[in-house]
Amino acid sequence: MGEKHLVRFEPVGIEIEADEDQTVLRAAAEQGVLLMHGCKEGQCASCKSFLLEGDDVELDRYSTFALPDYEKEEGFTLLCRAHAYEDLTIELLNYDEEMIRSGLPIVRAVVEVVSAEHVTHDLRHLIVRLVEPAELKFFPGQYLDFAIPGTAETRSFSMANVPGRAGGRLEFVIKIYPDGLFSRFLDTQVHPGDRLEVSGPFGAFTLRDAPGADLVFVGGGAGMAPILSLLRSMAERGIDRKATFYYGARARRDLCFEQELRALEETLPSFRYVPALSEPGEEDEWDGATGLITDVLRRSESDLAGADAYVCGPPPMVEAALDLLPKLGVAEKRVFYDKFTTTGEPDGP
Repeated sequence: MGEKHLVRFEPVGIEIEADEDQTVLRAAAEQGVLLMHGCKEGQCASCKSFLLEGDDVELDRYSTFALPDYEKEEGFTLLCRAHAYEDLTIELLNYDEEMIRSGLPIVRAVVEVVSAEHVTHDLRHLIVRLVEPAELKFFPGQYLDFAIPGTAETRSFSMANVPGRAGGRLEFVIKIYPDGLFSRFLDTQVHPGDRLEVSGPFGAFTLRDAPGADLVFVGGGAGMAPILSLLRSMAERGIDRKATFYYGARARRDLCFEQELRALEETLPSFRYVPALSEPGEEDEWDGATGLITDVLRRSESDLAGADAYVCGPPPMVEAALDLLPKLGVAEKRVFYDKFTTTGEPDGP
């Protein structure tokens, strides 16, 4: 372990100690401070902040799309990549006062694989059970890091279930990429009974307490997982806010959890599920919405003022949704998103 330094976050007035060997984001998470973040890999800019005092900071490798050189020179930094080598005062540019003090400490756990069944031709529904510890606290919408055996790499995947499931079970929806480091491992080597190491929880893709606000969920691919977790939590808690889930897929074979989502429409009277196919074939016999999911959203909604929006899926879909939602009236600070990023292999939340 390296030397520790005091890091103060403004304008919230929270202080933590950060070891030189860990990033500021990780140090905050381990002390129960939930800072806004996404990829933890220096690619999405969700954790971009500004150095007010102190400048002895070193950054792990990051994308200059997330932090251009000129911004770094001006004093901007990425908390998921930043190591403090002196006391710092940091201005948080993107924070949620409702969430920041509610962070859950990071834990390392061992899980045992229960099943990893296909739910589509390229999505697997991974179910594991906690071995040690027997319980892991998280908020619906958060994710865990999975260590990949035989490597120093990890990959992040969102829980699809709600906390506190019997037997310590956790569910994930994982897209299989032929060259994905974890997904190839999952597809070819993982069997029931195998044990894996995980750590977490991470992420701020959690349901905000805004009873009067309508909800719009936009998802695609494995983005099903955290949104399904949020919807299941709403059903469990009896939250009856008006909510619509727009889910995009290429063809009918790419849709999953259809039966459960239709059942949720019965459980949650104000909830509506809108799947859309971008490339339906004749064999699909599809009479539902067609086109890119953001185009379907544009055609279906004209005024989303006052709504909260949650977006999760592949980067092109997320980028298109982030551009569209403010035009439909959603305040930018009320758009919450998880964007799958890559680190050489296309695995993601």
